[in-house]
Amino acid sequence: MTFYIAHRLFAAHDRALAADLGDRLAEKVGPDRVFLPFCDTDEEDLVAEVKGRRLFELDRERLGRLDAMIAILHGPSLDDGVCMEIGYAAACGVPVLVLTTDFQTYSMTEAGTHLEFPDPLLQAVATRIVRMAKLGPPSPRPTPGHSRFQVFQARNVAQTNTALDTAVDALFELPTRAPLRADSAAAIGTPVYVETSPYTPWGQDHLAKACMDAGHTVAVPQRFTSSDPVAGALTDLTVVRAAARLLADVSGPETPPGTALLIGTALASGVRIAAYQPRPTYTHAHGREPNWRNLMIQYASEAHLESGEAVLSWLTA
Repeated sequence: MTFYIAHRLFAAHDRALAADLGDRLAEKVGPDRVFLPFCDTDEEDLVAEVKGRRLFELDRERLGRLDAMIAILHGPSLDDGVCMEIGYAAACGVPVLVLTTDFQTYSMTEAGTHLEFPDPLLQAVATRIVRMAKLGPPSPRPTPGHSRFQVFQARNVAQTNTALDTAVDALFELPTRAPLRADSAAAIGTPVYVETSPYTPWGQDHLAKACMDAGHTVAVPQRFTSSDPVAGALTDLTVVRAAARLLADVSGPETPPGTALLIGTALASGVRIAAYQPRPTYTHAHGREPNWRNLMIQYASEAHLESGEAVLSWLTA
């Protein structure tokens, strides 16, 4: 079996946590069966003509031949690259285990169903979620001379160790799963699915109207208004996989997690993808070309649109 560890790359502690997980998993299956991005793509030292695209190609190649994925997601701000990879794997029928140590749960309304993640799409596609929400127990006999900060650190380390070990064991209990359902495009009407960002003040009406004015059938998200958010998320996944196009507003500090997941799902399903971002910002990493979003989002998208006119042009292309 081949295992892919999806994790946030952009801070040393995140990479170290993923490496710890990789080491524990490798002890059980062998190092050649574990793929750890950044480490195994040699990202810091890799030289390529277009480095970001090459990294995207290397990761996508691995995503296409997996037996299982383990994804690390912590807190309310979920890494868009990881979410994209989850969507891609799930669309290919790869079982996905999600590991979190977040002590919060989330709901669409004040009294709504509690979910492990802010977007119900994560709940809908995860084969299993391992959630370790509490610190490790305090030591019954604090070592003399240890500060309260060392004691607190030890409880966090204990929580992390338990989470990693539990996740590794759970990987071997994952059921195999079929690819996500995709009804025929003819049955759904080959729509343009419009996925909006909460950071765009005018909401989905602006983009949806542009698509309808161009003569397209339009589908919009159901999961945020459904009485059953997970069922609504599954509907969104089904429609996206059968759509002709996905128009995704990727505005915000990073691509919203559900939007990123749908981009991965659409890419694996052969759906045309455009990213709408009227106010782009760029990231700059050593040896890489400037990226206007996470490179997994950027290179999954066939077009980067910054205006309504650009949307109309893409719709007629």
